[in-house]
Order: sequence, then structure tokens, then C-alpha cells
Amino acid sequence: MTRLGVNIDHVATIRNARGGLHPDPFAAALVAIGAGADGITAHLREDRRHVRDDDLERLAASPVIRLNMEMAATDEMVAIARRLRPAACCIVPERRQEVTTEGGLDAAGQLDGLRDKVAQLREAGIRVSLFLDPDPRQLEAAKQAGAEVVELHTGGYADGKESELERLRAGAARLRSLGLECHAGHGLTYANVTPIAAFPEVEELNIGHFLVGQAVMDGLPGVVMRMRALIAAARPVPG
Repeated sequence: MTRLGVNIDHVATIRNARGGLHPDPFAAALVAIGAGADGITAHLREDRRHVRDDDLERLAASPVIRLNMEMAATDEMVAIARRLRPAACCIVPERRQEVTTEGGLDAAGQLDGLRDKVAQLREAGIRVSLFLDPDPRQLEAAKQAGAEVVELHTGGYADGKESELERLRAGAARLRSLGLECHAGHGLTYANVTPIAAFPEVEELNIGHFLVGQAVMDGLPGVVMRMRALIAAARPVPG
């Protein structure tokens, strides 16, 4: 059965918009695990715009959370990962000006540097994946870099580019022939997840922004009703 990794970055985005402690990404991770998620993904960015170091430390220390740390291929992030030892790390491209990750990593163009970073992470017992577009050249580079997993970037498909589905299908098949585990993610929703989840090679899907946004819509009625009841109970109607 295909695993589901829930990305809790945007729970942190909501918290950070106002500061303080609420909503707590760690608490959200526990809720997701309790609801059936197989793991939690969190991206510690250079500018800490989403999760912060203390969030990641709590996630990594939890005995019930299988943590997949998304990270740029920098010395700082490798050092943090080697200290915290999450179950997995996914190396992604990162540009400070972007709103979210835009496209896959250029593994072929960064091969020498990636080999060193992947080796350091694997030496610490961390499973390493690369976030790549379904380009045969990039998939071959992942193998050469020593990665064990590739997460296929599904953003183009999610944006409605029909040809991307066939590219992703071919990419998943190519990963199997290379002996690499296939994951996929970015922009997946209720409306578009089924064709990707149906690929026999895909062993894990990582989904975040949609799930957090949909949780607001699905969960808002309950929390409004509970708050309304608490307000009403604060001033009982005289009998």
C-alpha cells in the first residue's frame, strides 16, 4: 500500500504569521499520525520561514513520528540532519525568493557536490532522496549521486499539463529499472492524486499544502460550534 507522508510546513506558516505558539506543527504532526499518516515531512529552510529548529528537534525526537526532513544541499543542513538523525532526508532546490519549491533539483549539474552530501547523510544512517523532475538525465544522476530514493516533482502535472502524467509514468518506470525507490509529491489534491497513486512503482506520496488548507475548510464548522458553546456556557441563562 502506498504510504502517505504529511507535510506540516504550512501549519508553521499559519503560526508564524502572528508569532506565538499556535497552531503547533508538532501537535499537528501527532494528529496526522493518529489519523493514519505514515510519516511527517518538514522543510527546514535557510530563512526558517516555515518550521523552525525547535520544531524539527521535537519531530525528530518523537518515537511515534517517522520524520522526512526536506533540506537544501548545504553544509549547515547536512550538519543539522547528522545531529538529529531523521529517518530520511529529501534534498530539494531552494531559492530564498521563491514562495514554494519550484521544479526539481539539478542533480546532474551538481553531481560532485551531491555525492559528498549524500555520502555524509548515509554515513549517519539517514535514507536519502532527491526531489527531481522526471527527466531521464536527472534520474540517472540520482543513481550516480548515491541516493536511494527519488521523489518525482508532480507540480507540472498538478498545474494541468497533461503531458506530464506520461513523463511521470515513464520516470517511475525508469526509477524501478535503476533500482531506486519512487516517491512523488507537490500540488497533489483530492482531484488529481488518483492517477499518480495508481502507478505501481510509487511507494510514497508527500502532500502538505492541500491537506492543511482542506483541514481549515473541513474542520472549521466543528471548532466554531465548540467555541460558540463555550461562550454560551460562560453566562448561563438564569433559571
